[in-house]
Amino acid sequence: MTEDSFDVIIVGGGSAGLSAALVLSRARRKVAVIDAGLPRNRFAAHMHGFLTRDGIPPLELLELGRAEVVGYGATIVQGRAEAVSGSAGAFAVSVVGASGADETGPRILTGRRLVIATGLTDELPAIPGLAEQWGRGAFACPYCDGWENRDSRIAVLATGPQSAHQASLLRQWSSQVAFVGPQAASLDAETRRGFEARGIEIVDTALQELVADEAGELVGLRLGDGSVREFDVVFAGPRMVNNDALLDQLGAAKGDAYGEWVASDFTGLTSVPGVWVAGNAAFPGALVPVAVAAGVMAATMINADLVGDDTRQAVEALERVEALDQA
Repeated sequence: MTEDSFDVIIVGGGSAGLSAALVLSRARRKVAVIDAGLPRNRFAAHMHGFLTRDGIPPLELLELGRAEVVGYGATIVQGRAEAVSGSAGAFAVSVVGASGADETGPRILTGRRLVIATGLTDELPAIPGLAEQWGRGAFACPYCDGWENRDSRIAVLATGPQSAHQASLLRQWSSQVAFVGPQAASLDAETRRGFEARGIEIVDTALQELVADEAGELVGLRLGDGSVREFDVVFAGPRMVNNDALLDQLGAAKGDAYGEWVASDFTGLTSVPGVWVAGNAAFPGALVPVAVAAGVMAATMINADLVGDDTRQAVEALERVEALDQA
C-alpha cells in the first residue's frame, strides 16, 4: 500500500476535472487527478459548441488536457476511486487499479480538498440496436449533433418524459422530424397541436429495433408491424444517472433542482466542507464548455480557501515562535 499527499484530489479526468486541475496546478498547488478513463462522451466522434475546438474528438480534447496539466506538475492517477473518508484538510481516497496498488490494498491518496467530477452515466432505453448505434447513428443532444444532421430524416424515440421536448427542439434543424414510439399516443393536446402546426409527424407504434446495413450504418427503425421505416438518424433521451457514490459516502446533501443530484452553490461547494462538485456530477445538462467553466470556478474558490488555511497556519506558527522567544 502506498500513500501520496496532495493539496487537492480531483476525482474524474473529464473536461471539468482537468480544467480544475489546470487552474490549481498553475496556482502551484500539488494536484492529483484520478481518471478511470470512461468519459461520458467517449462514444462520440466529435464535439461541438466549444470555441476554437469545434469538431474536435472528445478523447483528443482530454488527451491534450492531460498533457497540459502534467506540464504544470499535476499527477494523473489512472484508476477508479473506490472509497473516500475524512474531512477538510485530511481527506483520503482509495484508488483501485492504479499504479502503486498491490495485493496489500489500493493506492491511498490524501488531500486537503476534494473535487468530485465523476460525471454521469447514460442508461439507454432497452431497444435492440440502440447501444450499437450510440454516437454513430443515434444521439441525445440536439446542440451537439443537430447541425451535422440538418435537413435529415430524424426519428425521435418516444421513450421518456423529455422526448417530446427533444422532438420540438430538433424541428429547428430539419423539417423531417418524426416522433416515434408507443408513448406518442399519450401526448397532451397542447403538445400534439404544436407538433401538428410545425409539421412534426406522430408515429404511434411499438418499436422493435434499430436496423443497420452490413457496414453497421443506420438504415431506420423496425416498427411494431415488422415494417422498416427509413431514417437517417435517431435521437433518444437516455436516463441520466449521477455517478455520486463518493458523494454519498461523504454524506453530501441532495438538492431538488435536478432530482437526486447533490446540492451545491454556484462555485460547486457542497454541504460537506472542503468538497466541491463540478461538471455533470453537479448539473446533468452541462455540455463540455459548461463543465470546463465549472471546473475553473471550483478551482479558484478552492485555491482561495487553501490560501486562508495557509495564512492561519502561518500566523499560528509565527505566534509559537514569538511565544518561545518571550519565554
